[in-house]
Amino acid sequence: MFGELLCELRKDRGMTQAELARLLSLSPLTVSSYECGRSTPDDATKVKIAKIFNVSLDYPLGLIREPLPYERDAHIIYCVPEFTPEEIQKVQEYTEFLQYRKENNKK
Repeated sequence: MFGELLCELRKDRGMTQAELARLLSLSPLTVSSYECGRSTPDDATKVKIAKIFNVSLDYPLGLIREPLPYERDAHIIYCVPEFTPEEIQKVQEYTEFLQYRKENNKK
């Protein structure tokens, strides 16, 4: 799964295996072996890959379906994909309530 997602990320960015290999200080053959599932990168290389493509490491590992940014803003709320539209609406309403309460406490 890692290899398939890595290939998808690379192609989505219009990047060749050679270009990715250069960014990772690896050979293109190594990148090819990752994508074909013949080998798996070490943890440090996985982190580099996540940073290059600005995706959470959870995405290429197959733990989540939608790529979240590697560096996330603390002011952004991510709802799990299993949330229904009604549950997402409740989250939005609760954040609005917290904002309202904070503004009224200042007065």
